[in-house]
Amino acid sequence: MIDLKLVQKQPEVLAKALADRHSELDVNEFLGLDARRRSLLAEVEALKSRRNAASGQVAALKREGRDAGPLLAELGGLSDRIKELDGQTAQAKADVEAWLMRAPNIPDASVPVGRDETENVEVARWGTPRRFDFPVREHGDLGVALGGLDFERAARLTGSRFVVSLGWAARLDRALVNFFLDQHTRHENYIEVCPPYMVNRATMTGTGQLPKFEEDLFKLREWDYYLIPTAEVPLTNLHAGEVLDEADLPRAYCAATPCFRSEAGSAGKDTRGIIRMHQFTKVEMVRFAHPDDSFNQLELMCGHARHLLELLELPYRVITLCTGDMGFGSAKTYDVEVWLPAQNTYREISSCSNCVDFQARRADIRFKPKGGKAAFVHTLNGSGLPTGRAIAAILENGQQKDGSVRLPKALVPYMDGVEVIEP
Repeated sequence: MIDLKLVQKQPEVLAKALADRHSELDVNEFLGLDARRRSLLAEVEALKSRRNAASGQVAALKREGRDAGPLLAELGGLSDRIKELDGQTAQAKADVEAWLMRAPNIPDASVPVGRDETENVEVARWGTPRRFDFPVREHGDLGVALGGLDFERAARLTGSRFVVSLGWAARLDRALVNFFLDQHTRHENYIEVCPPYMVNRATMTGTGQLPKFEEDLFKLREWDYYLIPTAEVPLTNLHAGEVLDEADLPRAYCAATPCFRSEAGSAGKDTRGIIRMHQFTKVEMVRFAHPDDSFNQLELMCGHARHLLELLELPYRVITLCTGDMGFGSAKTYDVEVWLPAQNTYREISSCSNCVDFQARRADIRFKPKGGKAAFVHTLNGSGLPTGRAIAAILENGQQKDGSVRLPKALVPYMDGVEVIEP
């Protein structure tokens, strides 16, 4: 959530941010709502002050044995008007908060201004895409031919955008989870968490999925619970309503969970393979940082995602998302894109974002500096990594002429010594 005082004192800052993000929100609408709230609040406070004074006058008249009838009549009218205004003021406050809930985060000054993904900026590249002397096959076809991916049975069990993983594919998914978690917890000091896979409305609101993105979520019919779209949601809300010690920052958590997404806005996109599914497994990284250190923490987190791809011998590039392509709650985002030979392009496999105090305001997560007032922490999140897209990249980059797939050396110990997936 945007700082209310910032919008009141410097509405031009949010106006520019909304323009850079190509948002349809109008700051003037907010200013009108806030002006009404403040006007109602001033009126009701003035009436309450008058009511208090009149109550004192009534008491004095009664002590003196004088007629207090006219003042009592005025008090009755004041009470009725105050009750009416209290309701209007509460609604006006709710209208202001609802508007703020719809406003995206303000981009950091280092974020390139642009309309869409075509104006993102590449900042790094690692590895050289392999040249093949045979026709390259798409990962979905490879997975089916090798007996590991079954889309037909998944469609019968549930529907489209689901997959059944069998044998080596199920084992590879599990191996990747263990490999990613081991890297994060043994070498990068993340605390591993096993969170609930369902969360309530307040938790979804804390990270910004609600109210704006409700159509992208899976909700339980009889409960006000939602299936998590990413472990970012429960991990970020672990400290909702808490005040952390400054000495505890930064704090780092990771979790491997299933992720559930309706993909409401992606009809017709990535219908083949396992790039865009309704259910997938992902290891997520979340960090809580001091405001003075959060952009250093963003570089560190992005480095952790990149290191995993290097260990897996997968070429990648890093791009800075422009203002028009950045996520709702982010102030700055790096996308790490892995090379997919069959598509002859790089595709996102990790998105690392600094949300500054946007989520912390919504979830009320603060820290207490020594000798100072409590302030909001900065929250960061990043994929580290999704197993499905990692498997897609491993299959396509490791495919051999005879239809087999050579696994990255780092995964061989996690696959009980298997080096090649044979047809």
